[in-house]
Amino acid sequence: MQSSDTSNTRDVSRTILPNGLRIITEPMGHVRSVAMGIWIGSGSRRETTTENGISHFIEHMLFKGTETRSAEDIAKVVDSTGGNLDAYTSKELVSYNTKVIDDHLELGFDVLSDLVLRPVFQPDDIEKEKSVILEELKMEVDNPEYLVHETFFSRFWKKHPLGRSILGTKATIGSFNQEAVRSYYSNVYVPANMVITAAGRISHQQIVDLATKYFGDLPPGATAPSEPLPETMAPHVLKSKRSLEQVHLCIGVPALPIAHPQRYAAYLLSTILGGGMSSRLFQNVREKHGLAYSIFTELNLYRDAGCLAVYSGTSTEHVKKVVGMVVDEFRRVCDEEVPEEEFRRAKDHLKGSLALGLESTPSRMSNLARQELFFNRFFSIDEMVDAVEGVAVEEVQTLAQSFFSGRQIGATVLGRVQGIELTPDQLRC
Repeated sequence: MQSSDTSNTRDVSRTILPNGLRIITEPMGHVRSVAMGIWIGSGSRRETTTENGISHFIEHMLFKGTETRSAEDIAKVVDSTGGNLDAYTSKELVSYNTKVIDDHLELGFDVLSDLVLRPVFQPDDIEKEKSVILEELKMEVDNPEYLVHETFFSRFWKKHPLGRSILGTKATIGSFNQEAVRSYYSNVYVPANMVITAAGRISHQQIVDLATKYFGDLPPGATAPSEPLPETMAPHVLKSKRSLEQVHLCIGVPALPIAHPQRYAAYLLSTILGGGMSSRLFQNVREKHGLAYSIFTELNLYRDAGCLAVYSGTSTEHVKKVVGMVVDEFRRVCDEEVPEEEFRRAKDHLKGSLALGLESTPSRMSNLARQELFFNRFFSIDEMVDAVEGVAVEEVQTLAQSFFSGRQIGATVLGRVQGIELTPDQLRC
């Protein structure tokens, strides 16, 4: 067993069991709650084309019952603690997590471990869950914000797993059976591909002892295989959906991997463009011209790739103007240095978001997992704040010039698109 103390940066302790399972904790003595998570270090991008959606499918199946508890038993135990139990699947990880008061620490860990270690994958449950997830897929496709993003990214990362839906497709979901589910589960849910994190009123040794009890005898399994590097495209897509009252836009460019040294400059660039009510796009498109209710930027950062995207919804007659205003803001941040007052406001906004985002036990627990999986080290709030402060305004401008140059800007327009034109020249800075 290998242990280390990283208290020089945060009160974080890390232990690796002989089978490769990583255990990371952060005590928060002023609270009564404990948040715990079991993290699978590979998500939907690990899937092949025919497996698309199986990571999310397995996440659902783990709540259908274990060798020792029915689905109803799981719900009753969680409710009896006054806590909660949740899970989600992303492109690069799967999370199973719970929050309980410290009196129920061992019971919460027992339920969480039971889900992950002893699923039964009954054929009848698999068939029922197919129907549930197909309804979830229909629900999401009916959501235009989801659909415009999925359409954009399917072209932006064309023929790469990052471009595929986490939910899968009607065809792939329908093809899943007990053999396929068990095979994928047995390859992925192994200690070498797992991280356990906990934050709250705990000691590190408590979590190590529980993890050793429940996971210590498992064979290590294999680490996740290397994944193909994504190549980006600049899609120009008009997708008709006449049932929509608004036209929905997603405009994006290649960005940085999640651990890139310039990531804080990228976050500041995103904040300046569309990261809040005082951002340029919000003030210009919504407040000054009244062309949209919702407009914002987002950074989608992965291990080896990234995308800076703008989302907005507007009327058909205003699409060309909104697209032009977005590209104008891209051009302006390339051509003109951000004024000192605006840059100061963006830094303070980002620093506040970072600090406020680490105040709860679940957010700390989640942060531990992400820093382990993507950075292999732990950053204190002071380190992150100092990193934001250390970004020079020239760095943001240079980064913008690299993001928005040439023909890298892609866009998807969803809705009543008849009569709308979307040309490469409209999307050039």
